[in-house]
Amino acid sequence: MNTPTNMNRCVYEDAVRFETKSSSLSDFRTQYAYMHGPICIVICIFGIILNAANIVVLTRKNMMTSINVILTWLAVADNLKMTDYLIFAIGFYVMKDPDLALMNTYNIHKGKYLEFHASFAIVCHNIGVWLTVSLAIFRFLYIWFPGRGKLFCTVTRAKITVALIYVTIAIICIPNYYTNFLDKKTPKHLNSSNVTCHAKYTVNMIDQKDPVFIANTYIQAIFTKLVPCVLLTVLTFLLIYAMHQAYQKRKVLLSQGHDQDARRHHEHNRTTGMLLAVVILFLLIELPFGILTLMIVFSPAEWMTKVYDNLGEFHELLALCNNAVNFLLYCSMSKQFRKTFISIFCRCLPKQNYRIINMTEMSQFNNSMNHNHLNTTHVQTDGHMG
Repeated sequence: MNTPTNMNRCVYEDAVRFETKSSSLSDFRTQYAYMHGPICIVICIFGIILNAANIVVLTRKNMMTSINVILTWLAVADNLKMTDYLIFAIGFYVMKDPDLALMNTYNIHKGKYLEFHASFAIVCHNIGVWLTVSLAIFRFLYIWFPGRGKLFCTVTRAKITVALIYVTIAIICIPNYYTNFLDKKTPKHLNSSNVTCHAKYTVNMIDQKDPVFIANTYIQAIFTKLVPCVLLTVLTFLLIYAMHQAYQKRKVLLSQGHDQDARRHHEHNRTTGMLLAVVILFLLIELPFGILTLMIVFSPAEWMTKVYDNLGEFHELLALCNNAVNFLLYCSMSKQFRKTFISIFCRCLPKQNYRIINMTEMSQFNNSMNHNHLNTTHVQTDGHMG
């Protein structure tokens, strides 16, 4: 497709929103935009690989617990989002049309993909939000109600929860599908008769006074920002309190000489700590931007253009980092995850080295399994991953 040699000669009626007003935030976005694409591509490639490893490890038979079912599908949602964003970053940042601003293209097929990306990324992100909430709820129930929690937090119910989240989010986001549309811009006039100009495509939103836009704003602000952030904040404090109580109980068990019980409580506490790290990291990234989303509802229309849009790419960078780091958390805080990962991916290691790696980790794991051998229900329903 031929492109104009000098865009000053081709005048369009539209103006890119973030270029209409100059501010410190818009200047930040302009400068950061040059780095955003390459950085996100690297993060997405490593994140896709690491999440694929998560899925392989967490779906092993010995890892089949309710918590791990949720973690598996969280990794699936993260990988879907990062795969989509990898394509988006390559097409609209690294291979951007040199004569056009960001999010504009002369290629109608790229334009259609941009329209798809605008909705698909939101769906994947919101699925990840509610899977994180369900993760915290399952762990809270398991710790807070040891007897009834084990009966409720079964693998089957975890699978049902995951399915409901995927389907419900796809339905809730229906208004969002209609707020974005592929906008075709043709040249208003040419300053030179020998210049060939083509239509350009971008994705715009419907009028902010449109009932669909207003409904979508409230849905996104309340059901995918406010409610999840409030729930995660409350559950975070409750899990921290539960960990403190478990630590005190472990000290009492140690003082009474119940080493095996103390070791089991320590392992459960490590699992809770790992899940708590996942929740807190997610909350630190989502809460500030959740507040910004709520402010859009009660602020003037230009607030979204001046503030939210100019921080959108930086938020995407933080969210992608969050999608990619869970593997590191699992490896650092779960012995069973490390053991299973090594048994799958490190078979090429010399047997002697392999035994050295596993001996120190297998002893406590075997003791824990022997302790729970008589209670098969506990093994089936326990959310313990490490």
